[in-house]
Amino acid sequence: MNYYYGSTLLLTVLLAIGLFFFLKASSKDRTTMIDISSSKKPIEVLNEVSNWLKSRGWQQIKVNSEKKILTFKGQVVSSRSLAIFLSILGCLGSCSLGLVIVQIYPVLKWWPILLGLVGGPISGFAYFKNSQREEIFEFKLINENQRKSTQLRLSAHRDELIAFENDLKDKLELKSDGSLFKTPI
Repeated sequence: MNYYYGSTLLLTVLLAIGLFFFLKASSKDRTTMIDISSSKKPIEVLNEVSNWLKSRGWQQIKVNSEKKILTFKGQVVSSRSLAIFLSILGCLGSCSLGLVIVQIYPVLKWWPILLGLVGGPISGFAYFKNSQREEIFEFKLINENQRKSTQLRLSAHRDELIAFENDLKDKLELKSDGSLFKTPI
């Protein structure tokens, strides 16, 4: 085997591994819990949060008045354009792998290039199936007394919590530690 073919094969395999981990990360659970506070009254905050969630397609499924917890559920929908894009990437990557295999083993003729017919649909289908899931948005009233300020503990997908904080920060005068806007790396 020629040195150039070996290094090209290695790089192509590394690209395939990168695609695999991207597909795996697209379906990873990113549920996060944060504590926030508001200078508004608890009932005002709870009504505004409920209205905001309902306007975004969330459905209230459970109310626990003893523990002061409201639970909503929502369906995450896969992006068709991203599924098509990943199918194209998977097809091109599989065809590239097939081309490298043809160069290393010319006896196989052009058959390894047909890997593109397998790799493309598999990567698009894997993303499309794995990224569809039901998610829960749960918020709990922490402070026991009914003063003017409100403290909440939110548990939801990280992106939904970021949208929550961006959309309602000024309206509810929210204060948090800002941990959502820091990268985990």
